Amino acid sequence: MSVGGEITGQVRAVLEARDGLFKHVLISLVGIVAIAALLEVFLFNMNFFRTMGYDEIILDDQLTLPQDEDEMYRLSEADHLMEFQDLGVEVKNIHVNFTSAQPAQLITLKIQFTDEAHQTYFGTTKYTFGPPEVSVSTVVDESKYIHLHSSGEVGALSIELVGDVTYPVKLESLSLNAPEPFAFNGLRFFVVIVVLALVWMFRPHSRIYKISLPDEPVFSKRAIVAAVIVEVFIVSSFLFMGSNLVGVAAKSYNYGSWDRDSIVNVVEVGGDNAQQYAMLAQAMAKGQLYLDEQPPDWLIEMDDPYDKGARDEVLKQGGEDYLFDAAYYDGHYYVYFGVVPVLLFYLPFYLITGLNFPTAIGILIAMIAFMLGCTALLDRFARYHFKRVNLGIYLLLQIPLIMCCGALYLVKFPTFYSLPIMCALAFSVWGLYLWMRGRASERPEGWYIAGSLCMALVVGCRPQLLALSLVAFPLFWRRYITKRHLFTPAGAREFACLIAPYVVVAIGIMWYNWARFGSPLNFGANYNLTVHDMPKRGLSFGRIAPALFAYFFQPPAVDGTFPYLLPVTFDTTYVGQTVREVTFGGIFACLPVLWILFFARPLLRRRFEQRSTNTVAGVVVVLIVSGFLVALLDAEMAGILQRYFADFSFMFLAAAVLLAFIANENMREGSGLDRLFGQGLAVLVGVSVLYIAFLCFVPETGWYSNVYDWAYQDIVETFQFWT
Repeated sequence: MSVGGEITGQVRAVLEARDGLFKHVLISLVGIVAIAALLEVFLFNMNFFRTMGYDEIILDDQLTLPQDEDEMYRLSEADHLMEFQDLGVEVKNIHVNFTSAQPAQLITLKIQFTDEAHQTYFGTTKYTFGPPEVSVSTVVDESKYIHLHSSGEVGALSIELVGDVTYPVKLESLSLNAPEPFAFNGLRFFVVIVVLALVWMFRPHSRIYKISLPDEPVFSKRAIVAAVIVEVFIVSSFLFMGSNLVGVAAKSYNYGSWDRDSIVNVVEVGGDNAQQYAMLAQAMAKGQLYLDEQPPDWLIEMDDPYDKGARDEVLKQGGEDYLFDAAYYDGHYYVYFGVVPVLLFYLPFYLITGLNFPTAIGILIAMIAFMLGCTALLDRFARYHFKRVNLGIYLLLQIPLIMCCGALYLVKFPTFYSLPIMCALAFSVWGLYLWMRGRASERPEGWYIAGSLCMALVVGCRPQLLALSLVAFPLFWRRYITKRHLFTPAGAREFACLIAPYVVVAIGIMWYNWARFGSPLNFGANYNLTVHDMPKRGLSFGRIAPALFAYFFQPPAVDGTFPYLLPVTFDTTYVGQTVREVTFGGIFACLPVLWILFFARPLLRRRFEQRSTNTVAGVVVVLIVSGFLVALLDAEMAGILQRYFADFSFMFLAAAVLLAFIANENMREGSGLDRLFGQGLAVLVGVSVLYIAFLCFVPETGWYSNVYDWAYQDIVETFQFWT
């Protein structure tokens, strides 16, 4: 056979293999959609099938409530109890049909009953748990069906509206043993398809583990791009779900805040102190660095305005309110949060439109940039520093690196507190990627300038994350110090390109600090009007142990209702003030994908034995050390807050990813150990991502679940379908 014939045969074989793969994927997707449809119809609508034979008992004629002109029963503050005697029937469910044609709200019902095991109403005692209070949304039909589990026939039944209820409440009808209608839930259907697709994709013996990144660069890159598109869609949808924090309104979105004229208009969200970045942009447009808002006279006259207890006493006596969490210095308010987001988003937007930039949009932009940067950086390491990385292992590690590093929690609360952290993460991953590109380039100067500029701008966002710049030591030490390339003209020029952006940014930041507070190194945090006296906080060894436990080893608290996670309890023997908000468990207890870090020593030893250069091993060590360093700094300087997990979680996850690459490199392809590693990694990643998914939906003050609790109940009913 001729050479041309051999090439033609090889091309034909490749095309046939691709066609076979395409058909296999298409058939599998059809099967996944079919399974998801079957689950939606038969499992998730189980209440439709279990109630379809019920004989409904309508209790409307026994209601003593007044009716309005629409023949709706009205419950009021004085008349909000519905009680029935001598029913004498087995009650399987109660249909409390609040009309949706009234202001939406979440109503809490206290249900009591007697049955063959209880002659009187019963509740929770020391040894038993009685009927819990039930949440019913006036706009979520599924929540209006309440399943009752009685012992035989029910005698008396009491339904009382309790808690914070806005009266009057209109009721269409009340019945027992009502058949539930069939309801196809599109969101649940989509989620099941995604979950099944992931399980199918990362199953044992999946073809995805046979697609080598170095050997099949075009196909693997297309697959990675497709994965990122799906991730961006999911993250964007999650952000826009929390419309109370997004700050934009349109005819079909956040309608209550729409101005009826613009296609899209911006709205202020989060309260007065959440507008600090917008206020700073307005001040900068006028050539000043302090905010226009004037502090109250009593604050100016205080001996120690940073003592929150003293400030609270003045407020109790009727003092004028002040701007919380702003920096107060010499009679003016300043913003102590990093200035780069203002220069990047708020000031240009204000100068062009005269409007305040919506913070959530900035977080979404930074999040997408972070996702793209993470993917590019991981791809760079996988293709150029490891000999065998397949598409399956790559995606298994890319997903938790993005989703489990705390960034999704910042998206959950897209406020100006989250924006500087999100921007710092985005700048960091792109800075590292550009450095990596420069290391492999014959003319690295441009790459180095761009990379160092990104890394330097971190100090103007979230200074703690400047610790990631320490990765420069393992990346450049061998080239510029060990090989003494620094002492050549080309090396000196390249090194100058690495350092110059730091110098320029440092000069700008120091001038900004000096112009505000008279000191180039004072960022203003000590002047913050927050929950504790920052100038007198100091350093205390006693705060370290509780913080490290909370950040790293605290087990999660769970219960049996969606979304299953609860805030963890916190206690300490530190006799002093500890700054803390609710948290949900330490990263090593909740993200099992990080457990690979406990095998860092043997894996790094193996890497040292195999490579003459120790770049990757050095990066791993620096990431781990930097993660602990940043966690300690947060604990000492600020406290224990859930959003601070994003300051250091990425460092540990990135180290775990590189260690996983090292472990994968030392597996014999196709061996039992190789398959066990892939399956084990899939399980660890799955549990880690599941924890983060539940964390994203935990009800919290100020979030969607709190502001739109009646709509959040729809999510609860979607995933807790059996109730």
